[in-house]
Amino acid sequence: MRTAYSVETVRTAERELMARLPDGALMQRAAAGLAAACTELLGRVAGRVYGSRVVLLVGSGANGGDALYAGARLARRGAGVTAVLLAPDRAHAGGLEALRRAGGSVVDSGAGAALVERAHLVLDGIVGIGGKGGLREDAVPLAEAAARSRAGVVSVDLPSGVDADTGQVPGAAVRADLTVTFGAHKPGLLVDPGREYAGSVRLVDIGLPLPGEAAELEALQHADVARLLPVPGVESDKYRRGVVGIAAGSARYPGAAVLAVSGALRGGAGAVRYVGPAGDAVIARFPETLVSDQGPAKAGRVQAWVVGPGAGDDAGTVAEVLSASVPVLIDADGLRLAEVSAVRGRSAPTLMTPHAGEAAALLGVSRESVEAGRLEAVRELASRYSATVLLKGSTTVVAAAESGAVRVNATGTSWLATAGSGDVLSGLAGSLLAAGLSARDAGSVGAYLHGLAGRLASDGAPVGAHDVAAAIPLAWRDVRDAG
Repeated sequence: MRTAYSVETVRTAERELMARLPDGALMQRAAAGLAAACTELLGRVAGRVYGSRVVLLVGSGANGGDALYAGARLARRGAGVTAVLLAPDRAHAGGLEALRRAGGSVVDSGAGAALVERAHLVLDGIVGIGGKGGLREDAVPLAEAAARSRAGVVSVDLPSGVDADTGQVPGAAVRADLTVTFGAHKPGLLVDPGREYAGSVRLVDIGLPLPGEAAELEALQHADVARLLPVPGVESDKYRRGVVGIAAGSARYPGAAVLAVSGALRGGAGAVRYVGPAGDAVIARFPETLVSDQGPAKAGRVQAWVVGPGAGDDAGTVAEVLSASVPVLIDADGLRLAEVSAVRGRSAPTLMTPHAGEAAALLGVSRESVEAGRLEAVRELASRYSATVLLKGSTTVVAAAESGAVRVNATGTSWLATAGSGDVLSGLAGSLLAAGLSARDAGSVGAYLHGLAGRLASDGAPVGAHDVAAAIPLAWRDVRDAG
């Protein structure tokens, strides 16, 4: 599992470690890892280090010092290294001295853009993890020149202009091909829009003493998901494995019911009960489904419900499902129809799965503000509804009702932005709820498998929601075999 820590936690750990190390040793560790990553990238973009052109974009403080010391290491290997100083009077003195001793040169920011455009590699050390508010005006032309150039762009710890704690990008920012981060991931590297600016991320272990319980974010990996997958035992039957109820679809949107059932059938529960007006369409596609036209209360025993996909204005069914004493997943129209008090008053776990537009409506804000501040939005929804919330998007985030680290998932592909994809996810995650996973785990594992299935189904080409559902067993096996 990857974990990400707040700026405050990282800096506290840095101070604790520096108190035990010789002066400057921690920066040298970081610079060594940074130089190694730059050497590897130069091998790809220039074919060599010796004779390559490297430009350092150097701000004030330790972030600029990391860049200067790494630049000195590259210069000693024969690279032509030039440091562009954005704050000459506050540049790291020891790093400047090391660079000059190694044969590097220094210019002010006015000459930087032309150098950047001719570089093989640009090392972004403008702003550290404490930076707020986007790039200053004098740094913007350098970031724009780096974007125009054919150089490989490497950011030190975090792309300059990205908020380390939230991933927000309030103004101009550097777009990196590679971000080399030290000691721990920062939330802004794992959550869009910041994640998009970071490129590939490489973590350099510098020995920070970070307590696991202090993590702000968690990102599951194959082994973590494999441990959570429900596996039937020798005594299992379809009822012991769990039964998930699907209350979805309408005369206008029967396909939503079919797609939710398709995800549920592949999610680990032993049986799927369907309640709603799309029973004929569901049976025609999935004859193994248990269909009822008597409403949720008379459908038979279930271990979890999914309500809302394609439900139209059927507020009565939503209210009936919310009154059940089993876990409930609320999606799509169900989010619009569910009363806040009914959700908050539930005794059993609740998992809500909005996309950014639905989350914006629930919070009374703009969609743009949700997309710009995904962590803030998902935490606020979880608090307001006393529910676990899965906020869908380019990076899906899951916040538990009882707070704690937010789970972030990035297995998806942009091809998943297709009609019905969310219905498949709701059925899949609901089935995992019925199989016994907690709301947090069901949402996290569901998002992981759904994203991976999207990748496997699309393979870089357009894909339909039904294709994604069909690929869930492939994703399941891929995770199981790797775990």
